[in-house]
Amino acid sequence: MLRVRGAPAIGIAAAYGVCIGIQDLPADANHEMLRRRLHDVADYLASSRPTAVNLFWALDRMKAKTESLRHTKSVTEIAEALFAEAQAIHKEDRHICRSIGRFGQELVKDGSTWLTHCNAGGLATADYGTALAVFFAATESGKKIQVYADETRPLLQGARLTAWELMQRGIDVTVICDSMAALVMRQGKIDGVVVGADRIVANGDTANKIGTYGVAVLAKAHDVPFYVAAPVSTFDLRLSEGSEIPIEERSADEICLGFGKRTAPEGVKVYNPAFDVTPAPLISGIITERGIIMPVNRQNIEKIVKMG
Repeated sequence: MLRVRGAPAIGIAAAYGVCIGIQDLPADANHEMLRRRLHDVADYLASSRPTAVNLFWALDRMKAKTESLRHTKSVTEIAEALFAEAQAIHKEDRHICRSIGRFGQELVKDGSTWLTHCNAGGLATADYGTALAVFFAATESGKKIQVYADETRPLLQGARLTAWELMQRGIDVTVICDSMAALVMRQGKIDGVVVGADRIVANGDTANKIGTYGVAVLAKAHDVPFYVAAPVSTFDLRLSEGSEIPIEERSADEICLGFGKRTAPEGVKVYNPAFDVTPAPLISGIITERGIIMPVNRQNIEKIVKMG
């Protein structure tokens, strides 16, 4: 079972992981020893989750901080600066999530009903969430909304986590099986969809939890707007299109032995990709801490990402 999940939370954990990884350096360690250890720790952490780009963004930021100080600070001072950098990443994410919520709630009408897939709330970030921040901010502004939460097979993040977070905030939430999304859209019960993201590439193709692509296709077929909420750190402009995103595949036991109960024959073949990629033409807009990218195209993405 995943211990840390959600792209922003993975990045924050990676930054603190670097600090933990260099703790046992000897007292007389020199700069080269620190550099080697940091790179070993970063390489190890980078091997854990291939899809969420925030992981690599945070590790690169920690490496860059080290390089900027290695000629002017002692090893001890650099270690202290790295811890401060990890804390800064943590604190920044809180502010970023709040900004995503403020921009996103402008899309939410009073009395509307929304659907979300997987979990992109406080349990996946430092505080407030990305996709769920839109609902939290809308509610705090006085709007009454309803949310349908896909259960999100096979680990049920929607049923276990998203539903709990929304209930804690007093938001009217209904859990549905993933396969029910088409029906509730056809019945006219959904005014919009908001999901999070683990990596967004230069053309706007977006990787998110498995099943997101299917929801986007259904939203397009039923003329329901489909939005992605994510911080700028989730964009990876080094990749041109979604086919280049590495997709993590996970254990067959998550499907066959979900939560300890066997639901498939022993020995059956299993394909268990943890993420899929939603093509940019299916995305109505991307909600970031710097504004909403709409329409979703290379020019508008580059403008927002390079704004800072």
